[in-house]
Amino acid sequence: MAKTIHPTAIVDPAAELADGVSIGPNAIIGPGVVLGEGCEVGSGAQVQGPTILGRENRIFPQAAVGFEPQDLKFAGEQTRLEIGDRNQFREFSTMHRGTGKGGGLTTIGSDNLFMVYSHVAHDCSVGSRTVFANSATLAGHVEVEDDVTISAFSAVHQFCRVGCHAYIGGYSVITKDALPYVKTVGQKPRCYGVNSIGLERKGVSKEEVAAIRAAMRLLMDSGLNTTQALERLEGEMAGTPHVDHLISFLKSSQRGVIKARPGRGRGARGGRSEE
Repeated sequence: MAKTIHPTAIVDPAAELADGVSIGPNAIIGPGVVLGEGCEVGSGAQVQGPTILGRENRIFPQAAVGFEPQDLKFAGEQTRLEIGDRNQFREFSTMHRGTGKGGGLTTIGSDNLFMVYSHVAHDCSVGSRTVFANSATLAGHVEVEDDVTISAFSAVHQFCRVGCHAYIGGYSVITKDALPYVKTVGQKPRCYGVNSIGLERKGVSKEEVAAIRAAMRLLMDSGLNTTQALERLEGEMAGTPHVDHLISFLKSSQRGVIKARPGRGRGARGGRSEE
């Protein structure tokens, strides 16, 4: 397939465009950009490098992909952004490259939807099949696993993680790790149970969902602190893929996890998340 480049677009000679790439009016493609087969760049959108995109990504009008990080420590060092296949970057969304001190790399997987004004900051790692609603925002060094939904106007603090199949409700502020498989909501976030609808839509079996529910009850409603609950999970419930992933997520947490229930304060049953 031939490339289609509008006469008003600016494409740097050092950019690499595969077959079937389409560049719209007034779009700008900078040096060090690699666009895979079938990528579309809308009118007024900009892609700066070093940035590599896979196949069939759609960058909508006025989106900004691959710009320098918003980090005062950034001194122009060579960093990059790597993106998989079939992602959609809607209007005014922004995706930034990494920083030298943060590993130098921001990564985004495949089949993600980034809605209007969503933002992925420097040195983040985003998995596949995620949905970032309008103005969903990641600070630097955030890890988002696969099949996550981050709802409108929610923010994730730097160095936090969001576990796979998690649902983050609108206007939430995530300052610790958000558990996989769980609905986490609020400016002082609370856990509102297992994301069962999301799990069912992704084809997780009823048996696995039941195992996840049992594990979450032990973690959040047993009165045990996280360390004690983790020992019980490893001893009594390990052996199924999703529970094993939960155990791994808990063991690798550096900031602690959000596990408070609605209406429960510090010290209440299931209400602490620091242990």
